[in-house]
Amino acid sequence: MWGYKLNPHLPGDASYREHMDSRAEIKDFLATRRAKITPAQVGLPTSGRRRVPGLRREEVAVLAGVSPEWYTRLEKGHIAGVSEDVLEAVAQALRLTDDERTYLFDLARAARGSRRRPARRKDTDVAPRVQWLLDSMTMSAAFVRNGRQDIIATNALARAMNAPLYDSKTVDSKGRANIARYLYLDPGAAEFFVDWEAAGIATAALLHAEAGREPDDRALRELIGELSTLSPDFRRQWAAHDVRIRHDGIKRLNHPEVGDLELVYQSLDLPTSTRAVHDLTVYTAEPGTASEDRLKLLASWTASHTAAPQPDLTGPEPR
Repeated sequence: MWGYKLNPHLPGDASYREHMDSRAEIKDFLATRRAKITPAQVGLPTSGRRRVPGLRREEVAVLAGVSPEWYTRLEKGHIAGVSEDVLEAVAQALRLTDDERTYLFDLARAARGSRRRPARRKDTDVAPRVQWLLDSMTMSAAFVRNGRQDIIATNALARAMNAPLYDSKTVDSKGRANIARYLYLDPGAAEFFVDWEAAGIATAALLHAEAGREPDDRALRELIGELSTLSPDFRRQWAAHDVRIRHDGIKRLNHPEVGDLELVYQSLDLPTSTRAVHDLTVYTAEPGTASEDRLKLLASWTASHTAAPQPDLTGPEPR
């Protein structure tokens, strides 16, 4: 979990080990960002043999305007006392994306706060009006998910589109599908997601962002621990320490009923009355394409199987 495996020989105090978790995450995150930048990208000389990929620590320090000793201490996870101005300078030196910058500040916020035992955050259902909104979208597949990648509400077309997820043994006892669990633990996911590798990279990055926002979420930690234990692919993609908050693009699916679908999707933040992070994701097909025809076919098939029985308004037959 988090890039730091609990060692039974470490002191048994839980808060100590949680603190080490966050330090390891900060260290690995900064080191992997530093490794992605070449000296030429930031105008530094490239001559001479280099023992590390990307920038050296002292080069990042120069770019950020801090001492090498100070930056080395930061990269070892000592982030709690760092000012926002200095964090901003480090973010610029490492050329962090907006999502990566948000993640770095989330790590700092968590380090400054009092560390607690991971709590089981209460799941929040969507308001009825949100379900009405989903149900009104008959030609687009739409669903709501939380930061742990649980699908917590869906319209009929999205459920039909994601039929392999709901038919999977990874669905929980309440019938709730989790995208990450299906993606990494169900062998059929590699067939359903045409670009499985890209889907995995995005999912691991989304979970990283959620872990930065909610480091004390016990259910999230358990999910990451489960995936780390059971999936070598997850361990590999998690180790890249990529971060993603915004989620949109093109998804290609090999649907068991209608065949290949190439869909455009967009995720939007959905405000809640709690700190829970929900987003609304909508899938549509480009007009005039074969994918639009297939999505319409799936929508028609779904409507015919979910239509409510109409009441008999003709009255009883006369005797």
